[in-house]
Amino acid sequence: MSNSTETGETVLIKNALLYGEGEPTDVLLDDGLVAAIGADAAKSAAAETEVIDAAGQILLPGFVDLHTHLREPGREDTETIDSGSAAAALGGYTAVFAMANTSPVADSVVVTDHVWRRGQEVGLVDVHPVGAVTVGLAGKQLAEMATMAAGSGRVRMFSDDGHCVYDPLLMRRALEYSSSLGVLIAQHAEEPRLTVGAVAHEGPTAARLGLAGWPRAAEESIVARDALLARDAGARVHICHASTAGTVELVKWARGQGISITAEVTPHHLLLDDSRLETYDAVNKVNPPLREASDVAALRAGLAEGVIDCVATDHAPHAEQDKCCEFAAARPGMLGLETALSIVAMTMVRPGLLDWRGVARVMSERPAEIVGLDDQGRPIAVGEPANLVLVDPDAEWTVHGPALASVASNTPYESMTLPARVTTTILRGRVTARNGDVRTPVRSGGGQ
Repeated sequence: MSNSTETGETVLIKNALLYGEGEPTDVLLDDGLVAAIGADAAKSAAAETEVIDAAGQILLPGFVDLHTHLREPGREDTETIDSGSAAAALGGYTAVFAMANTSPVADSVVVTDHVWRRGQEVGLVDVHPVGAVTVGLAGKQLAEMATMAAGSGRVRMFSDDGHCVYDPLLMRRALEYSSSLGVLIAQHAEEPRLTVGAVAHEGPTAARLGLAGWPRAAEESIVARDALLARDAGARVHICHASTAGTVELVKWARGQGISITAEVTPHHLLLDDSRLETYDAVNKVNPPLREASDVAALRAGLAEGVIDCVATDHAPHAEQDKCCEFAAARPGMLGLETALSIVAMTMVRPGLLDWRGVARVMSERPAEIVGLDDQGRPIAVGEPANLVLVDPDAEWTVHGPALASVASNTPYESMTLPARVTTTILRGRVTARNGDVRTPVRSGGGQ
């Protein structure tokens, strides 16, 4: 925990559309909670209250990202908890889950508690550490999950993301163990024996371009296997970055069997397909790879129907030298925190697949439920925690990688004009980002 105390704020949000519905109303925030809604809000506001005129913008619960790479410790040249937290706040996030593939790996309570403490010190977003399932992400020995779950970081989710827990017996033991601890295993679904040397989706585009193909079956075979393992272990399993139509169908089938399985989709898999590879630009290299247009359509439909539970960014900053190289040698991954809301608006809201209440479901409510956060993803109601985001649905903005808050600039949306934009993010009643500027928390105290 932080060793300093944040200065409290009272904020009056005027003329906001709650969930994009009804008539504009006022919302008063005090002492980290929603204090009043409607006519009573303005009446109850003190003279020193900060006033934000939403002017009809949409008020939603703050977003929760189950899949973020903040790179600290070890690769601070690509991202830090400071810069990643700033990107998250600008993107409307009030909680993010930082994946374990750092250096050293987050496979011990020393590392996971460090990540938690650093997030608290920065204070722009709740940074929840994700613990590794196996020691060193090597897939050989289970990490000390119980110790990490009991630490000050209170690890709720474990993943070897970037690597699949491919040994079925080890995955079965991890699921059994997670069930007794009340934590979640999040699987990077990739059968490694099917992806040796693979760099792009296995299909006509990769064949024409001479790129080694990555079959859908590599993902889908692990999804099917882990659904069955979770069934027998009486455990929950979460599928990271679903990317194929077959995965959507497998998750739907597993749910029908009563299996406790959830799944996420990334913004880039909702928008981009493997036609982007024609330029050989490694900014489009990602794991799992961009698939075909038919997969994109299936993922959008699955998210709209609730088969895919939530959107997770898989925000993956990389240094320029790791991307500005031949496609096969490049590191996989893309920035995602600041553009996620806009991509969801483009792919899901504009076509009518989701309304703004649906956006709240997939970007805030369901991710918070999946990991058991009781202070995030809550309804906008009196007495609830004031973790909120204001969105201007009519805004348009053009993406420029170096202008983003991340240390890295590897965005696939460079020079693309996107719809909708986060204008204000509020964490427990305190404004963390407003009109493109990050507000560093004011603290008092400081003694150990």
